[in-house]
Amino acid sequence: MVPAGSAAPATPLAIIGGTGVDIVTELKAQGPLPIDTPYGRAEVYSARWGERPVYFLSRHGAGHVLPPHRVPYRANIWALRHLGVEWILATNACGSLRKEWLPGQLVVIDQFIDFTKNRPATFFDGEGGKVIHTDVTEPYCPILRKALIAAAGAEGVSIAESGCYVCTEGPRYETAAEIRFFQSIGGDLVGMTGVPEVTLAREVGICYAALGLVTNLAAGLGESPCEPISHQEVTRLMQKQGVVVWRLLRRTIDLLPPARTVGRCPCTRSGCG
Repeated sequence: MVPAGSAAPATPLAIIGGTGVDIVTELKAQGPLPIDTPYGRAEVYSARWGERPVYFLSRHGAGHVLPPHRVPYRANIWALRHLGVEWILATNACGSLRKEWLPGQLVVIDQFIDFTKNRPATFFDGEGGKVIHTDVTEPYCPILRKALIAAAGAEGVSIAESGCYVCTEGPRYETAAEIRFFQSIGGDLVGMTGVPEVTLAREVGICYAALGLVTNLAAGLGESPCEPISHQEVTRLMQKQGVVVWRLLRRTIDLLPPARTVGRCPCTRSGCG
């Protein structure tokens, strides 16, 4: 935590939880606080961790009512920026494209491949005749990624330090043929919610990192080639590993400085941040 008496106020951080991840109780968070944005309404829970304001946002809404293609990604990120958030730690339930990454494997994602189709994916729609192209050569914040890796070391938790996340539209799961294709182009994980969340954060200059948790082997990679994948299976694994995920997140928060140093990472040099 930030040492008592520190002169610099700690800037806000947000946690975005995916399937089966709900740390409102651990944070003793208050809410939800509805925030109206130009892109719809977002609901955010408010708490503190030591001296730092921490917000929690449930990506799928209370009771998991929003499928991946209907998550209000732009409203969520806009609301967090409105609250002054400088750091986002996100969690993603993932299918594994690598047979050695079994359920329970944690991965600090470092790249993505986008196969979404119909989602509003940018804040920059050309209003006022201005076109902005955001650089995402390194889409995930290197400082936050290093903090997650250091937190895993401090907690004695095994973690993969990099992985390429393939984002699909959903809400259906992928075919075995699609999974073979994703493997052939360099994918390590597959999920439905990581994009455009990560790129929207970059557009508004928020540092963003994602912790992937493998919940199942992707289609066709299980012991039986026709073994089905169920949402219940994914949720059970995420809930079981929730304690480990929370340990990593809180240790990561403890390792961060009170505020960012502008220019030290690509996140603060992009978009309208």
